[in-house]
Amino acid sequence: MGLSALSTATAGLRATQTAIGIVSQNVANAGTAGYVRRTINTVAESGNSDVAVGRIARSFDAAALKQLRLETSGSGYTATRADIAGQIDSLFGKPGSATALDGLVNTFTQALQTLAANPTTAAARSTVLSAATALATGISGIAGGVQDLRSGIETQLATETRSASGLLAGIASLNVRIQGVTDPAARADLEDQRDQQLTQLSSYLDIQTVPQADGTLTVMTGSGATLVDRGNAASLTFDARTKLGPNAAYSTDPDLRSVGTLTAAMPGGGAIDLGASGVLRSGSMAAEFELRDSTLPQVQRQLDDLAAGLASALTDKTVSGTVAGTGASIDLAGIQAGNTLTLPVALPDGSVRNVILVASNKATTGVDPSLTNDATAFAQTFDISGGPATYAAKIQEAVTAIAARAAAQGIPASAIPTLTAGGSGSTISVAGSGGTSVTAATAAITVPTSSSDLTTAYPQIALFVDGSNRSLVTGSLDAGAQRTGLAQRLAVNPAVSAKTALLTATEPGGTGTDGTRANFMYDALTSKQTTFSSSSGIGGIAAPHSATVAAFAQDIISAQGAATEQARSLNDGQSVALSTAQGRFSTSAGVKVDEEMANLISLQQAYGANARVLTAARDMLDTLLRI
Repeated sequence: MGLSALSTATAGLRATQTAIGIVSQNVANAGTAGYVRRTINTVAESGNSDVAVGRIARSFDAAALKQLRLETSGSGYTATRADIAGQIDSLFGKPGSATALDGLVNTFTQALQTLAANPTTAAARSTVLSAATALATGISGIAGGVQDLRSGIETQLATETRSASGLLAGIASLNVRIQGVTDPAARADLEDQRDQQLTQLSSYLDIQTVPQADGTLTVMTGSGATLVDRGNAASLTFDARTKLGPNAAYSTDPDLRSVGTLTAAMPGGGAIDLGASGVLRSGSMAAEFELRDSTLPQVQRQLDDLAAGLASALTDKTVSGTVAGTGASIDLAGIQAGNTLTLPVALPDGSVRNVILVASNKATTGVDPSLTNDATAFAQTFDISGGPATYAAKIQEAVTAIAARAAAQGIPASAIPTLTAGGSGSTISVAGSGGTSVTAATAAITVPTSSSDLTTAYPQIALFVDGSNRSLVTGSLDAGAQRTGLAQRLAVNPAVSAKTALLTATEPGGTGTDGTRANFMYDALTSKQTTFSSSSGIGGIAAPHSATVAAFAQDIISAQGAATEQARSLNDGQSVALSTAQGRFSTSAGVKVDEEMANLISLQQAYGANARVLTAARDMLDTLLRI
């Protein structure tokens, strides 16, 4: 046995001793969160048969880690949506209960039915007013709750922004430390810390990582926005607003934006708006932006449409025009600012589209069609301030402006209506040409001239008003969209509350009683079909939804119940996916104590074998020295 055997045994002892230390470390950290099992590779030293300690490596499945972050991000998204969906559903109350939205509507319509059968009973009139007040208060309370949820999300986004920004800074700092460390064990510990922070970050937003040759990681959003580049991290800020109202909305124009947005500022300059649609695709923050800017505003729109329908069903009449050839004529007598004229038109390309003209006391202007009952319509205001003699000329201005605006937007000529308005007084006609034809004409006209117009000459009555100024609910756009936020402002007309006899009066002075007006109100809410906006999302977004006011309230509750159940189901499925991903990663990276103990026994045996070689070498040397 030569000196080479002694050298080999000594090297083997060193390698085995290091390996035993790694096994001991694995066992000691078997229950430590985020700890990844370590392994050691031995390598042959060149020129002899000795072994040396190779690289200490973290043992895990890279694909499993990537999937874990993906599912963590997805879980953050679905859990946030499920939580808010449940809270929205709670705002509407338990279906069928007296305090739920459908219960309040049913109580009110039943009170009207009772009054119609007993018009001389003062108690029946008081019950109607009490039920109407409870309904208006209930709708307002739900709408206020929706805005409170939006404000709460705004606050949560600010909190999560601070956390995410701190994680990015921590990841960049760990990149620097990893790049400079020489001790393999210390490097592995730092990489564990970095992975834990990356997984935590993925719960907020979707990320992807790109490993660099120096051991650092580049971190980007799923859409490709760089957040960490080696030792440089983006600084995240969120300019939260204190309290959001119905008009608060996101815009890419900072001057128009009335909600907070997430901005990533890179050290080298430049900023990225991460709050813009589509930039964040998963994680709790992506869900919160969607909820704040899309989901909750749509719930608000449903409530606003219900409030508008409730008020206008009791005040409006529908006027239908007469079709002749490629045009139609209609009498717009009594039309008020906010009332609409709807003209379905067949276009040269074979499609059919609504032209909606909204009465206004101002010069004609383009209207966002989402503010009307048909989000796919051509929409424009027309000026009625000059009286009936000017209606035809002002409608001509409006339809000309529609064609010009459509052409400027790049819409093909074959999909743009060519219309000509004419007529005299309040009776106007609109005809199509060049392949355009008007297939119908309808107008919704508010009958009372003001909230104090409570004459018994007609059954319509302004029982519900816009509580901000006690005005009629006509849908006016002259001072902003009246419908936006109406649910929170809906109130019972004080003039009716002060004189309940108006609910059953037959004479101008409020005398006489019969059930005519009560019957009209009951039928208007439970039998008359009303057109509700496609922007509410009830019945789809491709066309307006037609239903009675009472049925629309039930449709809203059903839609929210279905949305809650869908969100809960998606979150349950995502929880399973996350659990599976965690299990897969734990299997590849976790410490198995039994396996480590088996390795330890093997290493102890190897250590003993190397020790015996050294003992034999020592004995041989001692013998040689005694010769």
